[in-house]
Amino acid sequence: MNTTPMTKTDLLSAAEDQYKALRAALEGLDERQLTQVWLGVWSIKEIVAHISGWHRELGPALERMARGERPIPEGVSYDDADAWNAKFAAARKATPVRQVLDDLERSHADFMRAAAAVPAERFQPGKTAWKIVDLNSAHHYKEHGDQIRAWRAAKGR
Repeated sequence: MNTTPMTKTDLLSAAEDQYKALRAALEGLDERQLTQVWLGVWSIKEIVAHISGWHRELGPALERMARGERPIPEGVSYDDADAWNAKFAAARKATPVRQVLDDLERSHADFMRAAAAVPAERFQPGKTAWKIVDLNSAHHYKEHGDQIRAWRAAKGR
């Protein structure tokens, strides 16, 4: 068993791999399928919108870390992730699904660029840069990619 800790490069590579898997899970779905509610009160559109929301919210935190600044502004808390998730999904409610998907592409690229700019020594498992990147990329993409694949399998899609 390999017990070597993941490096920054490993983490960013895992994020890209899981992003590709998430995008593959979306392939071939039409607008009706992308907007069909099946995960609580969410469709794939809301899933994608909230992923992009986290990218837009925490990409600047990584940019601040790259400059040696405090990542999270004073007074901001992410303790209530469900409230943030709902806020991000609601913000894109009237946005066409194609635009939401395009925003995922842009926000992912921007988030990964911001992550790449953070010095490698800041990427220690369990520390802030590591958690921001891991929780808002590889793990997030895998979580929702797995849900979408299971939904598609159950629906024969």
